Amino acid sequence: MAKQIQEILIDDLDGGEANETVAFALDGTSYEIDLSDVNAKKLRDSLAPFVGSARRAGAVAAPRRRRGGGTRALTREKSADIRAWAKSHGLNVSERGRIASKIVEEYERNH
Repeated sequence: MAKQIQEILIDDLDGGEANETVAFALDGTSYEIDLSDVNAKKLRDSLAPFVGSARRAGAVAAPRRRRGGGTRALTREKSADIRAWAKSHGLNVSERGRIASKIVEEYERNH
């Protein structure tokens, strides 16, 4: 049995058939818009004076978000040690996944 999947782009400006997805960024936000050849040309022509006077910038990486209130990620070995310590002290700790910060802090105080 054969299957054919067809993707049809719709121009985001006028609702007609689009030929391409145009990606651009402004003020640190990236955008994509599906446009026909005519509307893509209009967009590029409109931006041409600005692009012509601008300097290229490298890809901007999104700032990394720190999790866990700024605590550093634990190694597998340290996680295993903390889990073993917590169990030996009657603390409820999951077998997998993130270890509660209260347990990590308690472990750190005792070591």
